[in-house]
Amino acid sequence: MTTLLAIIVVVLVAIAIWQMSKIFELSQVGADKSQIANDKDNKLNGYLMFAFLIFLYVFMIYSMWKWGSFLLGTPASEHGENYDLLLTISFILIFVVQFITQALLHYFAFKYRGEKGKKALFFADNTKLEMIWSVIPALTLAGLIIFGLFSWVNVTTITEDDDPIIVELYAQQFNWKARYAGTDNVLGKANVRLIDIAKANILGLDESDPYAADDKITTELHLPVGKKVVFKMRSQDVLHSAYMPHFRAQMNCVPGMITQFSFTPTVTTADMRLDDGIVEKVDGINKIRADKRAKGEDADPYEFDYLLLCNKICGQSHYNMQMKIIVETEEEYNEWLATQKTFASSMGLDEETKTDDTLAQVIVSDEEAEIMGVN
Repeated sequence: MTTLLAIIVVVLVAIAIWQMSKIFELSQVGADKSQIANDKDNKLNGYLMFAFLIFLYVFMIYSMWKWGSFLLGTPASEHGENYDLLLTISFILIFVVQFITQALLHYFAFKYRGEKGKKALFFADNTKLEMIWSVIPALTLAGLIIFGLFSWVNVTTITEDDDPIIVELYAQQFNWKARYAGTDNVLGKANVRLIDIAKANILGLDESDPYAADDKITTELHLPVGKKVVFKMRSQDVLHSAYMPHFRAQMNCVPGMITQFSFTPTVTTADMRLDDGIVEKVDGINKIRADKRAKGEDADPYEFDYLLLCNKICGQSHYNMQMKIIVETEEEYNEWLATQKTFASSMGLDEETKTDDTLAQVIVSDEEAEIMGVN
């Protein structure tokens, strides 16, 4: 397929160069005018424009019917339905405008085709028309932007009643780590300069910070259904992007700063595996893998899991930078979290007991937080 596409591109480039050379040749004084398009040529091109319009519409409708199900599935987060509604409205507007403008464009190309002794009707300017095609798109875009801003505020606003779980997503070429705040629900200070592989301090946590002692570092992301989760995101090396498509969530992970996103999972992994759309896709994948196994290739049966992906091209293994996400009941989540080692125990340190006064203190300023990577 790649070779075929490359050949098509080369052929199209060659045709474009050939046509440009003909245009240049005809523009020269004393050039042979026999190659200039006549009325018959223009009429043929007008009909070809209609033929291309029909092809464009048929291909677009077929693509939507054939592959439309791959765009979005059942949303697995609280804000997902609102996100899907905004996207659906945008698509409807784009398709309606595209259908109308493309039809007019190809119709005018036929109606006002070149004919000997005929001049096309044109307006040097028309204030009313310019007002219409400026104001209507502006109002439409303003509506979409305002809808999007309200949606963004609803997603990112965190209230005291939410009582969210705090999780850090740590990106590095080419894997993810998750760090859960301990019983205090406060992440300890961290900085890439504190990374010490020899001591297994792989995320650069500050060993002297009592808030870091009960943090838990994992290679799987477990989330309780129906509970708000606030993600604090860091990158060790280059720009990454934490992308969780089923939750309609994405946020860049930028070296030297902390970014944030939050959502509430609404569908457990077990329930999503029973979703009709997911079942259909899993069956399709397993059919392909069964065919591969029949040919002697190594292809294990596939089972659906939520995934955390990197949506920035961050290097040669970017495609494989992913982490499994498991959404489960709160009881199952608490049971799993209890089995994970704290930072203090993995480092052989003693967890310090924090008083209520200590918990209430603001340990660093915003400027210090940015420098130290404090969450």
